[in-house]
Amino acid sequence: MLENILKYRSVSVVGIAKNTGKTETLNYILSKLQEVGKRVAVTSIGLDGEQIDQVFGTQKPEITIYEGMIFATVEKFFKQKTFDAKILQISNLDTVLGKIVIAQAQTRGKVILSGATNTETLKKLIAQFSDFGAEITMIDGATSRLSLASPAVTEAMILATGAAYSPDIEQLTRKTKFVCSMISLETVEENIKNILLKINSGLWCIDNKMQVIDLQTKSSLLLKKPNENIENCKTIFCSGAISDKLLNFLMLHRNVKNFTLIAKDFTKLFFSLQIYNIFTKKGGKILVLHRTNLIAVTVNPTSPQGIILNSQKLQTALKEQISTPVFNVREI
Repeated sequence: MLENILKYRSVSVVGIAKNTGKTETLNYILSKLQEVGKRVAVTSIGLDGEQIDQVFGTQKPEITIYEGMIFATVEKFFKQKTFDAKILQISNLDTVLGKIVIAQAQTRGKVILSGATNTETLKKLIAQFSDFGAEITMIDGATSRLSLASPAVTEAMILATGAAYSPDIEQLTRKTKFVCSMISLETVEENIKNILLKINSGLWCIDNKMQVIDLQTKSSLLLKKPNENIENCKTIFCSGAISDKLLNFLMLHRNVKNFTLIAKDFTKLFFSLQIYNIFTKKGGKILVLHRTNLIAVTVNPTSPQGIILNSQKLQTALKEQISTPVFNVREI
């Protein structure tokens, strides 16, 4: 896993659900990056790194920072850290918890990380880390905040899954496979991509002459009646969220065989496995402008409810269904 991480300048670690081992995965990666002498920066999406899980009341792993590492957190949590650090900058990037402090650890210790809460702030933080000499930035993601793991923000991502997502290995494998397949959707042709990158809102039709036609619909959620352009169009680009409602609408009002729906990236996809399967079986296809580099899936076979899955069986089941490397960081 470390070899793949070292290929990129920014990597996000995202949990498919709460308590699937995201923070433990990050701690493992930080320890290994420290061993190879990489200049590392680390921050979190929003408030994370809490000592107590707010849902289950269970103890959560803390973020361990090593000497020389650069990190960013809000002032409140910077003061609570358990190690010495040199302040590099008090950023003008505001969060609901105040200014973000960028600092470099002088000794090893633990800290609560709370950083950017939106993609633009996170991108600015990553750029600032590079200015301070960081060779690689690790982002502690957050459940249900996949937008901040977008390929437009970080170059690669690691997905943490486990028993907390589903207590049944077969179901867990099926659901994780679906998420991985969405993350790894194929990209559109470069010429189409260059045209669509300029569009920031609405639904658009791409005709056979590569002309882009505005369908006069700001959001797929506003579709209520048949649209002649949609019925005649073979390719549609949706700049926003794509849900079951859009796929059902398309299947109801047109023949989706050989039809292509284009999304910005996987973070815009909110449809269910069931509806997606129906859509694709009818001949529909979904592509993205930006494909995420999913470099690893980590598993946590235990859940706060006391469920303990067989780690080897879980890893084997996942490896049979997905091409991405699968690890249990406690067993590496």
